Amino acid sequence: MNYTFCRLAFARSCDAIGYVVTRPRGRAHMPGREQMIPDGLKYTKTHEWVRVDGTEVTCGITDHAQSELGDVVFVELPEKGRVIKREEAFGTIESVKAVSDLYAPVGGTVSDTNRLLGETPETINKDPYGDGWLVKISISGQGELEHLMSAEEYGKLIGEG
Repeated sequence: MNYTFCRLAFARSCDAIGYVVTRPRGRAHMPGREQMIPDGLKYTKTHEWVRVDGTEVTCGITDHAQSELGDVVFVELPEKGRVIKREEAFGTIESVKAVSDLYAPVGGTVSDTNRLLGETPETINKDPYGDGWLVKISISGQGELEHLMSAEEYGKLIGEG
């Protein structure tokens, strides 16, 4: 199977499940380096994503963020029950390149944390929008979601839209 066909098949399969496929700007193209920005999620300028489910949201870091960080080796997450404010640092993520703060995309109470990341933090690199989620937050009000960006807006922010 040639590279062009593989790329086209990949793009079509992503379209079918609602992903926007992009290539990091300013980098040489390498197969498998396309970034995914799933539709149906909300995004922040600090590269977190949010999946809304009623009054609870699931949060993680974007594919762009994990790609920039490199191999994730440690994640520190808040305790269940902690009240956090929007844009407050609630934890840290450590990669082979750097240690970065994690910022709350919404305000509310932490209702769950991803315990899997304690043993396998590299899950964030492998599946940032699935098994690599960080926390679930019971939001303090619907106004907490108003400042979040769509997939298209986030793509433009990172130069992919």
